[in-house]
Amino acid sequence: MTHLRHRMPFGAEVDTDGGVRFRLWAPAAEQVDLEFDDPSGKPHRAPMSHIGDGCHELRTDAAGAGSRYRFLISGPLARGAPPVPDPASRFQPDGVHAASEVIDPLAFDWRDGDWRGRDWEGAVIYELHLGCFSPPGTFAGAAERLEHLADLGVTAVELMPVAAFPGSRNWGYDGVLPFAPHAGYGRPEDMKTLVQTAHGLGLMVLLDVVYNHFGPEGNYLHLYAPQFFTERHQTPWGAGIDFDGPHSAMVRDYFVQNALYWLTEYRLDGLRLDAVHAIADDSERHILTEIAEAVQAGPGRERRIHLVLENDGNQARYLARRADGRPRWYDAQWNDDFHHAAHVLLTGERDGYYADYAKRPAARLARCLAEGFGYQGEPSAFRGGAPRGEPSVQLPPTAFVSLLQNHDQIGNRALGERLASLAAPRALRAATAVLLLAPSPPLLFMGQELGTRRPFLFFCDFGEDLAESVTEGRRREFAHFERFADPAARETIPDPNDPGTFDRSRLDWTELEDEVHRDWLRLHRDLLALRRREIVPRLAGTGGDAASYGPVGDAGLWVHWRLGDGSELTLLANLGDTELDAPEPARADPANPLHLEPAGAAAALENGRLPPWTAAWHLRPARDRDDG
Repeated sequence: MTHLRHRMPFGAEVDTDGGVRFRLWAPAAEQVDLEFDDPSGKPHRAPMSHIGDGCHELRTDAAGAGSRYRFLISGPLARGAPPVPDPASRFQPDGVHAASEVIDPLAFDWRDGDWRGRDWEGAVIYELHLGCFSPPGTFAGAAERLEHLADLGVTAVELMPVAAFPGSRNWGYDGVLPFAPHAGYGRPEDMKTLVQTAHGLGLMVLLDVVYNHFGPEGNYLHLYAPQFFTERHQTPWGAGIDFDGPHSAMVRDYFVQNALYWLTEYRLDGLRLDAVHAIADDSERHILTEIAEAVQAGPGRERRIHLVLENDGNQARYLARRADGRPRWYDAQWNDDFHHAAHVLLTGERDGYYADYAKRPAARLARCLAEGFGYQGEPSAFRGGAPRGEPSVQLPPTAFVSLLQNHDQIGNRALGERLASLAAPRALRAATAVLLLAPSPPLLFMGQELGTRRPFLFFCDFGEDLAESVTEGRRREFAHFERFADPAARETIPDPNDPGTFDRSRLDWTELEDEVHRDWLRLHRDLLALRRREIVPRLAGTGGDAASYGPVGDAGLWVHWRLGDGSELTLLANLGDTELDAPEPARADPANPLHLEPAGAAAALENGRLPPWTAAWHLRPARDRDDG
């Protein structure tokens, strides 16, 4: 058995003798008092001492694990304010406005001491929302479904954010207490049990974390630490988090410690950092670099830890590799360019950011498969002609997570439609074969493997005043779309605060009783088994500049990779509804078939034709190339 704790420089830390040290950074407070209950439930109130640099501290033997506590702030910004929770709270049993609970992480017995993680080359990621994934919508409910994911061929479960948020339901990106798992999902030990169960099945667990903003309800930092924010930097959510001002040392450490906390106390295998393009930091050493280096020097020394970015800026610099091929900072980035190009091909949609992919989408997709980013410094019309991205051809394909669906690309649609509702089945099957056999790590969004048509909608549970503005704002957001130009049409957009919107977004596991959904499951399982057997063992050592590519007509493409073991992988695809002339036979190498979707396209390919919605994969092992 193993007992794990990340000792933090703030928050509530249980000492070896059972007492508790409380510490709060409150530079704008004149005085801070601690209100807490002792183990018997008796209430106490005690003043905290100033210990310098804006920190207030109290150590007491009257509190212990399980004690509830809050801070009472005295100061010009907090007059009349109620007691506030700990911004580094490990648990909020009654929600983000109520008291925090002292947690002793050493009380949990870890029984997966041999677990050292998995290599990134074998990553197959499954993104899920805990509230919607299982019928109970909890950590325990998700743990009961992990065998399904392991049997599917998934190797990494990615949890959408679990940090405590207001209300009972939320995507998680409105979290305000980033160290506390949402109580509606269960207690900290329930989340740890989920991770431990996953490791027992050979599954990594990644967590989505949000370091670019705090949610609009339940954030009390402005009452005692307004230095957390700065008007010098503006974000879509208002004033930016101050990562580069005169008081930024504590702010930076707050987020560095958060990353180390999740990876250490919860034995997570990695983090996905949300929307880092919205993190403004003019420091000489960017906070993203500091976080990555702290992880490498900490838990990354003992086991394989993987860090992934979402970055609309396509900044390849954070994905740089060392001389031995290992990531210098971050393993990979979600490749939105792959999604956008594929979505245009599958649906024909051209609205919004899809306009940047309307011309030659197949060529864009081929570039993503071969070089990573589709935009590597070219002007983006959607962004007013501003250049977007950095060259990425020098990076290996494992630096880019490819996807056809995720929470954003489904849930940010007005009606939350999935591709199973937007694209023809044969089109989606062909695109699935492209996604799951390409060298880049693929990501599936929960239910994708079932071909579910259930929507995934934007939902939340804010207080009354904020709820109304969110509902109206959501409907205004789509006013510029022709489909919702009429106010009456906008009224059909589901209300995010309606509990029914959340209920409609939950997976229906009875779909497994239907043959159509079982067929989708077989397709994903078979392709992932083929990937595991034939592709993954050849990926190690695959570097940048490893691929060539080109278009085939308007909707077709070919890509040719030289993999790490010297073998050659070729894709020939038609992601359109018109038959095309196939390119030179050498591009498709019929002597080494790997997979053909659909199987009935074989005869046409032999005659130099590429039928609609076809994906033909060929693999030439290194020994065949050497002998030839």
